[in-house]
Amino acid sequence: MNLGFGLMRLPVIDGDQSRVDLEKMKELVDAFLCAGGSYFDTAYPYHQGKSEEAFRETVVKRYPRESFTITDKMPMFAVKRAEQLEEIFSEQLERCGVSYFDYYWLHALGSINYQTAEQTDAFAFLTRKKAEGKIRHIGFSFHDSPELLDRILTEHPETEIVQLQLNYLDWDDTTIRARECYEVAVRHEKPVIVMEPVKGGALANLPEEAEHLLRRAEPERSIASWGVRFAASKEQVMMVLSGMSDLQQVRDNLSYMGENFRPLTEKENTLLAQAAQIIRESIAIPCTACRYCVEGCPKEIPIPDYFAIYNNLKRFQKIQAAVANAYYTNTARGRGLASDCIGCGACERSCPQHLPIREHLKEVAATLEK
Repeated sequence: MNLGFGLMRLPVIDGDQSRVDLEKMKELVDAFLCAGGSYFDTAYPYHQGKSEEAFRETVVKRYPRESFTITDKMPMFAVKRAEQLEEIFSEQLERCGVSYFDYYWLHALGSINYQTAEQTDAFAFLTRKKAEGKIRHIGFSFHDSPELLDRILTEHPETEIVQLQLNYLDWDDTTIRARECYEVAVRHEKPVIVMEPVKGGALANLPEEAEHLLRRAEPERSIASWGVRFAASKEQVMMVLSGMSDLQQVRDNLSYMGENFRPLTEKENTLLAQAAQIIRESIAIPCTACRYCVEGCPKEIPIPDYFAIYNNLKRFQKIQAAVANAYYTNTARGRGLASDCIGCGACERSCPQHLPIREHLKEVAATLEK
């Protein structure tokens, strides 16, 4: 089965991203493993550093080591000196409760993080850990241009696997350039692991016109399934990650990603291209709620939460202005307002989607702070 369980959007308690609901997570893990799944993906900053520990408690302590594989990542955006590589790696092994990682990536390589990787000899570090038996396969996750991806793969042929953002909305997007990045990986003969196949849930909650288009073609299938199947249908794709938050999502993914998986037909790909155009015309802020922007915000602004409220108001017309303002006020309690942004740009430097976050925060403030 080429469905992977992304541990980035786990069930939480009282909306607190640092408090993973372990009992609910156990239900998801059990359903996934029982159906034949085995691949888990976590990272150092997920759930404010608690995702790795949640994996240890719900998987490692409850299942034999040979029944699952685990991917973790070196947070290059947090590395300032070479000595930190060993410190963080050792901490991750302890957090996850394992003696080795099946897969280990340099996390979120882009122009800035790649410079850091080169300055700290991070690729050499991964190679050493592989030789020591503490990593089985090495690679990196990537959020940048196909030109940079080509450069990295040329300069570091020791890379075994690349993790890319790939979905039908970003496939021909002029910023993400998913198709071009995928084609670079194909030229270098590197297997691809897909992240964000449903773009942080955005492709499970479509504008009405796009949803009707897909439901007419496949009334029995979920809207989210189109995104996952689009990614899984690509020949070079080794695994598709899904950040599953509840049992319904797990069961839905398993229903079409198991032995009965059916790649998209040419007609279905044409429908998705039409749906993508409809979405582009209606989308407000294409945020995937990865929350990388939140970690370093000096004003503690919950940026993805504000963007979600703004999108619901502007894009889907699901909530009226007064209700949106109420949601905004409640979300802002004890946190920074959108208007508190000081324009430092830390959020934009960490955004995988390359969004002009500071400008969007001004839009949010003008719309919701009334």
